[in-house]
Parts: sequence; structure tokens; C-alpha cells
Amino acid sequence: MTHYKELGLVNSRELFAKAIKGGYAIPAFNFNNLEQLQAIIAACVETKSPVILQVSSGARKYANQTLLKHLAKGAVEYAQELGYPIPIVLHLDHGDSFELCKSCIESGFSSVMIDGSHLPYEENVKLTKKVVDFAHQYDVTVEGELGVLAGIEDNVASEVTHYTKPEEVEDFVSKTGVDSLAISIGTSHGANKFKPEQCTRTQDGVLIPPPLRFDILEEIEKRIPGFPIVLHGASSVPVDLVRTINTFGGKLKDAVGIPEDQLRRAAKSAVCKINIDSDGRLAVTAAVRKYLAENPAEFDPRKYLGPAREQLKELYKHKIINVLGSAGQA
Repeated sequence: MTHYKELGLVNSRELFAKAIKGGYAIPAFNFNNLEQLQAIIAACVETKSPVILQVSSGARKYANQTLLKHLAKGAVEYAQELGYPIPIVLHLDHGDSFELCKSCIESGFSSVMIDGSHLPYEENVKLTKKVVDFAHQYDVTVEGELGVLAGIEDNVASEVTHYTKPEEVEDFVSKTGVDSLAISIGTSHGANKFKPEQCTRTQDGVLIPPPLRFDILEEIEKRIPGFPIVLHGASSVPVDLVRTINTFGGKLKDAVGIPEDQLRRAAKSAVCKINIDSDGRLAVTAAVRKYLAENPAEFDPRKYLGPAREQLKELYKHKIINVLGSAGQA
């Protein structure tokens, strides 16, 4: 077994307590490869932000679990090399079984999510508690989930949203002992978070999604005051990135995300972790498509992955400074 402290990582407990008190959210950026990891660390060091490196089950298979452990250790050392040793969490996103969570904990993850939201309530409680009991032996923090987000991302898929029931949160937190709770208040996975008929279309064709259910969030905060809340599916799907992708051969039809002003409002509440994955994918794809279209003779991956990494870094810096409010909080 490799304990996360051997890699220089931290868990999320203290970061969340500071974020709630300070009215900001910790960025939880998903990554699958070296360029994404470099962009995340560079952006967070330059803005002096703590960060949660998020790995889905699919990303873990793609990157290889052995390499991931060393990438995480390298990320800690890279931050120091860049001149500012930021707090770094390595987190399993949407763990779907006890076995997967256990394997991640044993390979150096400092935080795991067990997502039993698709199960009947009592089964969700039972599975989540089993993971918590194991994880807490190693001081690893655990995120649970109540409510189901619509959309598709990696292996997580649902056609409809089931909002979190505020009346369940006290019982769930009490029985499971989780350290944070992912809730459903209208965010959604993927780049096509809403159907066009759910949105309002502006004169220039931009789709405006329905607002988040802040009434549910406020009720949850009343029932479990000061408890760390997490938002999944919180990419804003920037119009300029979608336009660039489509200009250079892409076919992203009716892609729409969560308005950044709503995410900023959420970050000032008990929402202390906001997950961003799709926006990163869009930034990379836009940069790669544009570069290859403008340089059709190029075949060196560094030539098109380099600009993609830079665009990704700028996107993350924007999120940290203008949306999450975590700049200067490392």
C-alpha cells in the first residue's frame, strides 16, 4: 500500500473548512493525461490556488493506475519547482464500488467519491458507510451523493435529473459519516447539459439554461449547517470554444452549460468543491482542431498539444479567479 502522505498529497478536510469560511470553492479539475495535469498545476501555482486533481474510473484505466500514482507525486514536485507548493488532493470521481474505492486508497488517493445515488436510499447509505469506515482508517476523505444528475460523462449517465431531497441529507450524513456531499440542484454532466426546449434562446442563438435550484441548496444548508457541499456537472461550456470547434470541423449541436454567475453564487455558500471536466475537454479540442486545420502538414504532437495545454491553463486560471474565487487561498 502507498499512503497519500508519501506522495506529498493532502486530503480535503481542512481545505473545505477554509473554503466554507472564506466563501470560495476549491477547483476539482479532471485529468487524463500529462498535458492536462501540467495545465492544472501551472494554473493553480500562478493563481496560488489549492486544487483537487480528479480522476474518474475511465481516466484511471486510460492513464494506468501505477503511472497515476507517480504523476500525482510529480505534480507535487512540479508545483514546488514552479515556486509555490500548493495543497494538492488526488480524488476518485464517481467511484461506483467499494472495491474501486479501496484500490484507489491503497494506491495513494487522498480522497474518494462513492456514488450510490442510483441505488435505493438504504443501499446508498450502506455502501457509502462501508467506504467511509475503510477510508477513515487511513485518514482519506469521502464524498457521497444524494440525487442524480442528468447527462453523460465517462461511465456516468442518466436521462433525467432527480433533485436532492433536503429531508434526507441529515439522516444520510449522520448514518454514513461522509466528509462531503454531492447534491443535485440542476447542474448536469457533459457538454449538452440541457435540451433546447428546456432553454431560452437569445436573439443571436445562444441558449440560456434554466436557473439552478438555490432554494434546495439553501434548505440543505439549513439542515446541515457548515457541512461541505459539492457540485458536479458544473462546466459552463464557453460559447467561443464551441464556436471554434464547429468552425474547424466539429459538430457540437446545441451545447450549453451552467452560467458562471450562478456558479460564483454557489461558491459563496457551503458549496466548497466545484467539478469542471467538460470545459477542459472543449478547450483542448478547440486548440487542437484549430492548430491542425491551420497547419495541415504538422504531425508532431507537441506542436498541437502545446497550444492546447496553454489554452487549458488560461481557462483554469479564469475559473479560479473569476468563478470559484480560490485564487490566493493556497
